[in-house]
Amino acid sequence: MQINWNEIDTVLLDMDGTLLDRHFDDHFWLEHVPRSYAQKHTLSLQEAKDILIPLFRSQENTLNWTDLDYWSERLGLDIPLLKREVDHLIAVHPGVVEFLLFLSRHDKHIYLVTNAHSKTLELKMRKTRVGQYFTGIISAHELGLPKEEPAFWGKLRERIPYDPARTLLGEDSETNLSTAAAYNIAYLIYVSRFSSTVTPVPSPRYTSIHYFSQLIPPAGSLSVRL
Repeated sequence: MQINWNEIDTVLLDMDGTLLDRHFDDHFWLEHVPRSYAQKHTLSLQEAKDILIPLFRSQENTLNWTDLDYWSERLGLDIPLLKREVDHLIAVHPGVVEFLLFLSRHDKHIYLVTNAHSKTLELKMRKTRVGQYFTGIISAHELGLPKEEPAFWGKLRERIPYDPARTLLGEDSETNLSTAAAYNIAYLIYVSRFSSTVTPVPSPRYTSIHYFSQLIPPAGSLSVRL
């Protein structure tokens, strides 16, 4: 893919796995929550995982999956408190701040567009301080649809002005890139290095990067080939 930044006005960026290391989220849901659940119900860690992981999977691709209040009520645990217990694992991917600064210098409209719950957003923006670089931050919970739903991108356009033909979307979800493609968003980038603990695998369908620094063109140019 050839990216000519003169042809792009708006950049939409996912948060977890895209800008931030998904190691935090994977550890939280697959280790920390099961451990806390096991302690509460006097179970082994494996017994807790056997109960919780199918439950989590049943809510994938819905807003419930990222709704901390839903999981607090469903599991009888204080999920926001548990997140704060391991918030030292929250980390920004290498190259992200440099990329955001590049976009700002070239007057792009930069939006964080995430399925994350407002309480998760508050925690992660406070820990990472990257919120200052965005023109706006939109949670799918505000729109009533997750990004996995094709109708999401039209609902988003009611909230922020963007021309799909002049928009770039960065995501670690091929499903979300597919729904964006159906809405004719022109520039689709898959972040294959979504976690520092997982070996990156490029997407067979979308242009893939490890780091956003790959999208910054050489000095004196506004074009980059991937």
